[in-house]
Amino acid sequence: MDRGWSSRTPAWWIACAALLACGDSTSTSESGASASGTGHGATTGATAMTGDAGTDSDSRGSDSHGSDSDGGSTATDATEPTGTQTSDASTTSVDPTDGSTTGDPTTTSTTTSPATDTAESDTTGEPLCEPGDGPGVGRIEKSYLWVANSDQGSVSKVDTQTLLELARYRTGPEGPGEDPSRTAVSGDGRFVVINSRRTGRVTMVAANVEDCVDQDNDGLISTSQSPAELLPWSGDAWLDECVLWSRKLPILGTLGSGPRAVTWTLGTWNQERCAWEDPDVWIGYLPARPELAHMARLDGKTGAIEETVIIDDWLVGWSYYGPYGAALDGDQDVWMTGLRGELVRIHAEDSAIDRWLPPGNLQFYGMTVDPEGRPWMAGCTGPVSTFDRETETFHVVPDTSSCFRGVGADTIGHVWVADNGACGVLQVDAETREVVAHHPLLPCETPIGVSVDSEGYVWVVDEWIGAWKIDPTNPASKQLVEIDNQHYTYSDMTGGQIANIIIG
Repeated sequence: MDRGWSSRTPAWWIACAALLACGDSTSTSESGASASGTGHGATTGATAMTGDAGTDSDSRGSDSHGSDSDGGSTATDATEPTGTQTSDASTTSVDPTDGSTTGDPTTTSTTTSPATDTAESDTTGEPLCEPGDGPGVGRIEKSYLWVANSDQGSVSKVDTQTLLELARYRTGPEGPGEDPSRTAVSGDGRFVVINSRRTGRVTMVAANVEDCVDQDNDGLISTSQSPAELLPWSGDAWLDECVLWSRKLPILGTLGSGPRAVTWTLGTWNQERCAWEDPDVWIGYLPARPELAHMARLDGKTGAIEETVIIDDWLVGWSYYGPYGAALDGDQDVWMTGLRGELVRIHAEDSAIDRWLPPGNLQFYGMTVDPEGRPWMAGCTGPVSTFDRETETFHVVPDTSSCFRGVGADTIGHVWVADNGACGVLQVDAETREVVAHHPLLPCETPIGVSVDSEGYVWVVDEWIGAWKIDPTNPASKQLVEIDNQHYTYSDMTGGQIANIIIG
């Protein structure tokens, strides 16, 4: 039990792993505004409300989008994108593999192998199927890496096995003005949400053509088929039929207020179908009153806001930024950090929050939750740290001080941290809290996001080069996927965050 916070004892019935590495371009010389204090706080300052609070929304088939103008920013952040919008290539149409589209895009499908087609039952007729019971049961079927192209206003879809960039999708009508910087993949790998920090827009794309929607009823799915093929938005409507919904959140209007922290939930486990159903998406932003941070829970099917948790007195660290990083644990509680700010937990069952104030030397940037449910934070500039849930204390990894960015936890006991100082990735033992090794990345310019895919491979995205795939059992084995444009991208870019939670 977490002393002083809750009477709940976490039911660790499944192994858990969650990743969100997040941030905005900051030089290694930045000191920032420090968060001060020690590790105890109170379960206060949270208000939950339901419904949409002054937001514009559109699911596939509608054509009403908001068009708020970009506001100015006083925050030190990524350089204003200077790239130009890529011209549209010709539209390619492909047939859905089953000749139809699904009516429930966020219900997890299973594989068609005999072992996983039907839930096994005992003699009483009760299903025995549980998450992680076998290959394909509630797991990712096709694995992709989703990389935000900030200076283009697009997202790249990369096959994690073939290492090929397969397609690109616009994240909104404003091109580079959208400035996407976060991507998060659902637990089944079928859907990705992309947050655009300048416009406040959140857009969802289907990974598989089976889940796309034949909007014009011509029997074909019109969608991108290559990195060069960016289908346009026509006014407030999108022409790529794999874009399922898009919504603008009511942000303050500054760069720091845009949506960043993001994580999917697993949803509800259906034993009869051996599938997770109805997952939601948690997204953090700053509304018109900057001293109040918002974490909004969106319906994964439609993007409609179902609940908003308001975090009062959002005053620690760089408080002109909204919630910065988020990750899920095995109880489906959401852990969240502010930029050089607080550590917060939102309970899944009632949306109550717990808050912890870290020592001032812990300059939180990227964050994740490892398979044992321990939050890990990267500091910029500062050390790598972790939080002990039982004692409610923060622990620093010795001999770590740099501008660390993204963080990811693998399934074999290591935490991986993008390092802008020595230009590489740091490997930390999650049990001993000691550095195992520093792995240089050559070529290397600015390592940003870190993700761990469903097969356990570590991915490190370089802002200016592309993405590295690393074998955690043999870190010298690296493969580089070169990707054009600027990749200021964080979060659970592969879906491994959620998929690894359900490993039995």
